[in-house]
Amino acid sequence: MQLSLISANDVQQQLAQTLRKKRKQLKLSRQALADKSTVPASTIKKFETTAQISLRQFILLWQCVDSLQKLADLSKQDTAPPGSIDEVLKG
Repeated sequence: MQLSLISANDVQQQLAQTLRKKRKQLKLSRQALADKSTVPASTIKKFETTAQISLRQFILLWQCVDSLQKLADLSKQDTAPPGSIDEVLKG
């Protein structure tokens, strides 16, 4: 594991801020997002203020404000570049 100056809480806060910003850009109230996502408005408020939410609920919210593909891409494994011409030819 690498040493990092960013904590899990920092990431949670960033995700909450990003989701709130996207919600506002789309001119969605918390209630409108709740209706669209099936996540209760009270949970959205809690997430936006405390950054606490279940992963499932976060995904339900995210798919209403942005592409799920962006989240899925986070789990893609990095592929190392070929080390030799033989590796390139082997495909």
